[in-house]
Amino acid sequence: MNLFLYLLTVLIWGTTWIAIKMQMGPVAIPLSIFYRFALAALVLFAILLLSRRLQSLGKRGQLICLAQGLCLFCLNFICFYSASQWIPSGLVAVVFSTSTLWIAMLARLFFGQRIAPNVLAGGALGLLGLGLLFWPELADHAASRETFYGLGLALLGTLCFSAGNLLSSLQQKAGLRPLSTNAWGMLYGTLILLGWCVVRDVPWVFEWNARYVGSLLYLAIPGSVIAFTTYLTLVGRMGPERAAYCTVLFPVVALNISAFAEGYQWTLPALAGLGLVMLGNVLVFRKPKPLAPMEPAKA
Repeated sequence: MNLFLYLLTVLIWGTTWIAIKMQMGPVAIPLSIFYRFALAALVLFAILLLSRRLQSLGKRGQLICLAQGLCLFCLNFICFYSASQWIPSGLVAVVFSTSTLWIAMLARLFFGQRIAPNVLAGGALGLLGLGLLFWPELADHAASRETFYGLGLALLGTLCFSAGNLLSSLQQKAGLRPLSTNAWGMLYGTLILLGWCVVRDVPWVFEWNARYVGSLLYLAIPGSVIAFTTYLTLVGRMGPERAAYCTVLFPVVALNISAFAEGYQWTLPALAGLGLVMLGNVLVFRKPKPLAPMEPAKA
C-alpha cells in the first residue's frame, strides 16, 4: 500500500508543473492559488460530509490546521510561484528537494528526533543526482541579485513545506486523518489567500478557456485533493523524512515529460544523476539492521 501511495504522489506531483505553467497569465499568482485551494477544499468537504467521515477537531487541532494551511496551502506556493519568476524552474526544484533534510533537521530541533544516517546519506545522494540532472541549467544561469532573491524565496517555500509536514505528523499522531485535516487546512489557506488578495488589491479576473480551466481542475483535484492526501498519509505511515523523498523524485518525472513535450536532451551527467537519485531512494527506504545481541562471555 505504501508503494502505491508513494508512486501515485510522485506521478501526480511530477506532472503538475505543466498545469502550473498553464496557469501563468493575466490571473495573479495568489488569485490562481486561491482558486485552486478553494475548489479543492469544497470538494474535500463535500466528500467528507456526504460520507460522514469529517472528524471533529478540538481547539488544538484547529490551531494546528490553521498553521498547516498557512505553511502547506498558502505561503509555500506563493514562494515557489514567485521564485520561478527570478530563477529557472530546475533550480527551484533542486532547492525544494532539500525538504528531506530540512524535515529531518526540524524534527531534530523541535522534537529531539534522531536523524537516521541512511536518511542523511540518501538525501545527500538525491540532491547530488538532481544537481547533475539540472547542471546545464544551473551552470548557464548568471548569478545576480535576482538570483539570490529567487533562491531565498525557494528556500522559504521549502521550509514552509517542511514545517507543514511536521504539523501533519502531529495531527495524525493525535488520531486525526489527513482527509479531515487537509480539508480544514485548505479552507484556512484559502481564507488567508483571500485576505492577501483583498489587502494587496489584486484584480479579480478569471480566464474562461480550456487551458486555464483544465489546468485549474487538474491542480485542484489530482494535484491537491488526491496528492496531498496520499502524501500526508505517507507522512503518518512512514514518517515525514521518508515521505518527503517524493520531493526528490518528482522532478525526475517532470524532466521525462519535458523530454517529450519540450525537447529536453538527456546527457551522460543527467543519466548519472538519475542513477544517484534512485540509489538515494534505496538508501532512504532501507531499514537499518538491528544490532545482534551480544553473547555472554564464557568463563
